[in-house]
Amino acid sequence: QVQLVESGGGLVQPGGSLRLSCAASRIFVSDYTMGWYRQAPGKQRELVATITGGGTTNYADSVTGRFTISRDNAKKTTYLQMNSLKPEDTAAYYCNIQFSNYNFWGQGTQVTVSS
Repeated sequence: QVQLVESGGGLVQPGGSLRLSCAASRIFVSDYTMGWYRQAPGKQRELVATITGGGTTNYADSVTGRFTISRDNAKKTTYLQMNSLKPEDTAAYYCNIQFSNYNFWGQGTQVTVSS
């Protein structure tokens, strides 16, 4: 079973920055997409950003220009650099990995943007 371990969440003031990391293990395919999703209380889980094995990225409109997703294929790790954070970015952030018909999730890391 693929395992995903996230880190880097926390409390930050509006306008601040955070960097999330997600390390995958027990994955034995070479072509997979990694991504970040978030879920705020009372809301549905939504896409934040994804990155393919070839480096093609996709972002939600709400984070474009502020967040950057990247990955290190050798380390099987994806990163989410979040700048200019807003209170509405407050949510649990979940790492995701997809390949073939498989879809795996991390346990989530909390990001709280508040003064």
